[in-house]
Amino acid sequence: MIILYIILTIIAALIVVVCIAAGSAPDQFEVYAETVINKPVSEVFDYVRYLANQDKFNNWVMTDPNVKRSYTGTDGQIGGTVYWDSEMGQVGKGAQEITAITDNRRINWALRFEKPFKNEAASYLETTATTPESTQVKWAFTGQLTFMMKVMHILMSLKKMLTNDLSTSLQNLKAVLEK
Repeated sequence: MIILYIILTIIAALIVVVCIAAGSAPDQFEVYAETVINKPVSEVFDYVRYLANQDKFNNWVMTDPNVKRSYTGTDGQIGGTVYWDSEMGQVGKGAQEITAITDNRRINWALRFEKPFKNEAASYLETTATTPESTQVKWAFTGQLTFMMKVMHILMSLKKMLTNDLSTSLQNLKAVLEK
C-alpha cells in the first residue's frame, strides 16, 4: 500500500511540474532549420515555391506514400493550396496555403491541421544567396500554443522533433537539387 501511495505521489508531482512548466511557457513558438544548397537562389526558389514539389523532399509528405493530396488555385502562386488526408496519425489531415511570395526571397504558408488535432500555424521558407552559386535556405514554423499544445511540446519534445523533421526535409531538398 505504501508503494502504491509513493507511485501515485510521484505521478501527481510530475503532472504538477508539467502543468506549471506549460503554464509558464511562452504562448508562441518558432522552430527552424537551415542549410546551404549549392545552386543559385533563383533555381532553389523556383523549386520550393511549388507545393507539388514537396512530394520529393518534405519529410512529413514522404512519411505516408498513400497520402491523398488535392490542389486548388494555382500552385506556386498566392492562394495555391494543397489538402492532404492520411490514415497515419503523424501525417493526419489538413491544408497548406501559399499566403505571400517575395520572389527569390521568401514564401509564406498558412497551415490548418484537422487531424490528429485541430490547430493552425504559419510556415515560411527563406532563400538567401551566399554566393552566385549557393543559397542559404531557412525553413521555419511559427504558431500559437494552447495549454494542451504546451503540454505536448514538453512531454513529446515537440520542438526538437519538429526541428529534426525540418532538418531532414532540407537535407532531402539539398539532395534533390544538387543531383
